[in-house]
Amino acid sequence: MVYPFTTAIAGAFLIILQQLLMMNTGTHRAKAKIGVGLNDDRELERKVRRHGNLAENAALFLVILALVEGFTGGGIAVTSFATIFVLARISHAVGFMSLSGSHADGSEFTPFVFFRMVGAMGTGLTGIALGLYLAYLLATL
Repeated sequence: MVYPFTTAIAGAFLIILQQLLMMNTGTHRAKAKIGVGLNDDRELERKVRRHGNLAENAALFLVILALVEGFTGGGIAVTSFATIFVLARISHAVGFMSLSGSHADGSEFTPFVFFRMVGAMGTGLTGIALGLYLAYLLATL
């Protein structure tokens, strides 16, 4: 059996990031004594979205990456997709480290806005490209 090694490495990084973001959110909830919901706490909202956005994107990306890796046996394309996606998710998490990155009104361009933008664009474009690549592989079977 051939294991999806590149996907496993990407998954290792992403699960560590996911758990760190989850613990950061949980710690904030405990300190603020907020069980469920946000209680109009903008800091908590930012942390919940940072954690949730990763959860929304990482799982499906890893499944599709593993399929592509299974079809191709790996290589530079799979490594590139994985690397760009992981870096994009880290960039997005950095962007959400500050309210100026998550709740900016568009009047000020901060480093946090930049990292969030790079992370969101990198995530979206990598996902689209990976999906197109899988469709191409399937069409050429």
